[in-house]
Amino acid sequence: MTGTIDARPVREQQRPGGDHSVGELVHQATEQLSLLARQEVALAKEELTAKGRRMGRGGGMLGAAGAVAYVGLFALAGTAAAALSLVLPVWAAALIVTAALFAIAAVLALTGRAQLRRVGPPTPQRTFGSVRADVEEIKERAHHR
Repeated sequence: MTGTIDARPVREQQRPGGDHSVGELVHQATEQLSLLARQEVALAKEELTAKGRRMGRGGGMLGAAGAVAYVGLFALAGTAAAALSLVLPVWAAALIVTAALFAIAAVLALTGRAQLRRVGPPTPQRTFGSVRADVEEIKERAHHR
């Protein structure tokens, strides 16, 4: 940019001695903080988008693995029933495998239910507490001024 210092807008002109007024400094700080906040939000958005894509792919693969494992469980149950049918009647072998699978399902259901009961309500209690503490701190500092 060609020109003299006087060609710049008034807010960019420096006072004699290179000093800025308090208003100019506050304005510059506000603009810089605003720009910084926008840049940080854009960076966070970009990072979360990339992580979201990776998580989506990983979740899809885990879902596919679960589906294949589910089919494998059926194959394993059939294999176990076939193996038992070599020493027992087929109906008895199938009944034993079915009972074993239901017993495993019952243990898993009871364990899962116990885990869910320990979690408590689905509210972010620590966050609420932190926000309350912040509000109280701000109120306290405002009253002491």
